[in-house]
Amino acid sequence: MNFTKTLFILFVVNFSTSLHAGVVGKDVTYSAEGVNFNGYIAYDKSIMGKRPGVIVVHEWWGHNDYARKRADMLAQSGYIAIALDMYGDGKQASHPKDAGKFSSAITSNLDNAEKRFMAAYQLLQHHPLTQKDEIAAIGYCFGGGIVLAMARRGVDLKGVASFHGSLGVGAPVDKGKVKANILVLNGAADPFVKPEQIESFKSEMKAAGVKYEFVNYPGAKHAFTNPDADKYGKQFSIPLAYNKEADVASWEKMQEFLKEIFK
Repeated sequence: MNFTKTLFILFVVNFSTSLHAGVVGKDVTYSAEGVNFNGYIAYDKSIMGKRPGVIVVHEWWGHNDYARKRADMLAQSGYIAIALDMYGDGKQASHPKDAGKFSSAITSNLDNAEKRFMAAYQLLQHHPLTQKDEIAAIGYCFGGGIVLAMARRGVDLKGVASFHGSLGVGAPVDKGKVKANILVLNGAADPFVKPEQIESFKSEMKAAGVKYEFVNYPGAKHAFTNPDADKYGKQFSIPLAYNKEADVASWEKMQEFLKEIFK
C-alpha cells in the first residue's frame, strides 16, 4: 500500500539524554490522511552507515517517554528506531477510561490503523540511515496487538515482537499472507490473556504456516516490562505489575530475535 502522497515529514532536532554517549533522539512530526502525528527517532551517531530499522508501538497510554526509552535502547543496540504515534498529535491518556477509548478507536478500524502505521513505516524506511528492506516492529500491550495485526495484514516486515500484547486483533490470517516472523512475549499470570486465547493464537499461526515463537514468563502479569506498572495498578486498581526478571529476559529474547531476522 502506497501512502507517499499523504506522508508529510518534518524533522525537529531534539537531542535526548540517552543510555549511550552516541545515541541521539529526534522528535519527528509527520502526517497521513489529514492527521498529524508526533513521533521520535533514535540512532547511534557513532555507528557508520545504514542499519536495520525497528518500529516501536506504544501502550494504550499513548506515545510517551516509555516508548521513547525503548527506541533509545534499540539505538544503543545498533538499530535505528521510531517510536510512532498511533493516536495523533502525541495524544496521551491519563486514565484507563480514556486509554480504552483511544485504543478502541484504533483497533475497531484496522484499515485506518494500517495507514497510521505505514506513515511511520515510510518515515523510517526513507531515513538515510535505514536499510529500507530491513524493518521490524515491536509493541507493548495495545502496541503488541497492533504489530500482530500488521503482520496478519501482510505488512512487509522482517519480524514483529509483542510484549504482553493482545493476541486477537483482526481476522484470522490466511495461509501465506504473513511475511514476518513472530515473537510473542507473554506474562503467564496476565489475566487479560486467557489460556484459550493462547491456544487459538497458536492454532491460527500453525494453520497459516507462520514462523512464530510464544514465550510465557511464569508469575509475570500484564505490563510486566514497564517499571510504572505497579504505580498504575495501585492508582487505578487494575492487575498490572512490573516484573524485573521477565523484563530483562524478554528484552534479551527480543534481541536474539532481531539478530536472527536481520542476519
